[in-house]
Amino acid sequence: MNLRRILPALTVALLLSSSVFAGEQQEIVKLVKQGQYPQALERADKFLASNPRDAQVRFQKGLILVELGRTSDAIRVFTQLSEDYPELPEPYNNLAVLYASQNQLDKSRQALEMAIQTHPSYAVAHENLGDIYAKMASQAYDKALQLDRNNAAAKTKLSLIRELFTQTGVTAPKSSAPASAAPAAAIAVAPKAPAPIPLAPPVKPAAVVAAAPAASAGKALPQAKPATVAETRPETKAEPKPEVKAKAADEPDAENDEVLRAVNGWAQAWSDQKVPAYLGYYGKAFQPPKGESRSGWESARKDRISRPKQIDVDVDSPRIKFNEDGRAVVTFTQHYRSDSLKSSTGKTLVLAKNNGKWLIVEERVGR
Repeated sequence: MNLRRILPALTVALLLSSSVFAGEQQEIVKLVKQGQYPQALERADKFLASNPRDAQVRFQKGLILVELGRTSDAIRVFTQLSEDYPELPEPYNNLAVLYASQNQLDKSRQALEMAIQTHPSYAVAHENLGDIYAKMASQAYDKALQLDRNNAAAKTKLSLIRELFTQTGVTAPKSSAPASAAPAAAIAVAPKAPAPIPLAPPVKPAAVVAAAPAASAGKALPQAKPATVAETRPETKAEPKPEVKAKAADEPDAENDEVLRAVNGWAQAWSDQKVPAYLGYYGKAFQPPKGESRSGWESARKDRISRPKQIDVDVDSPRIKFNEDGRAVVTFTQHYRSDSLKSSTGKTLVLAKNNGKWLIVEERVGR
């Protein structure tokens, strides 16, 4: 199966705030350009031993592992990176390419959908997703023909799909980038499935976005406790279901204002790096993502909020919708700026009213 190029690296914009880290990143990239992948991997591992949360070098390590043919190890690196920084679309796209190389098309599709949810304007993921659907369609038509060789409709559709990709002029990429290639050169894997449908040619990715306040530019990113199979969620008491009652004509606007004040207060506490006030905007029913314990999540958030020298969080274009159960769903664009990172991403907060106060019970990247 001809595959779209794995994206070469996270945007260098995140590296510029630290000349030391930028220099180390550049040295690793230099070794990659020279085809010295084992040396590049050794240097990346040495750097990550002291800076285990550095997203940039972890991303580069994944690319190096692909060059070395260690696909399974690369998948583990990109998977962990997507779990630690779900707001970054590039790791999801690279996972999709690697899964597609193994003909795991459903996993590839899911990874691309996550990339798009994280960054809706990420054109490369949209194009790759279209190609995955086309590949899945070709396999379905091929199966139909195996069951019924006289199925003219399936035969026609399969021919159209093959012709479509033949007309694009995309040729099968080589098994690896030449040693002299720049980081943007194609990294590919050998075709494995019948009726090959190439993923689209590479384009420059959109600027990396990260909602979490701790990307890896100028310092080691704070540790966040990963969810494990053995870890169980703490018992949490369900918050009282908010009373739903008839509202006066002017009450909806007042309710909107209360919700908006809560969201702005949450953003301001984050900007002021007042951790207790920030955590106070989360209700007891709030469940951290990926099954992480509440205490582990709070510890990680405290570290991420306290570590930067300064933080500025803006809530842009918020929209509020009330569910039938009385909960408020707020979608907006979150602009995050610190001394080491700038990012913008879609964000959704679900709030429930408890004792007259709107508290966050769900938080997710995307809308």
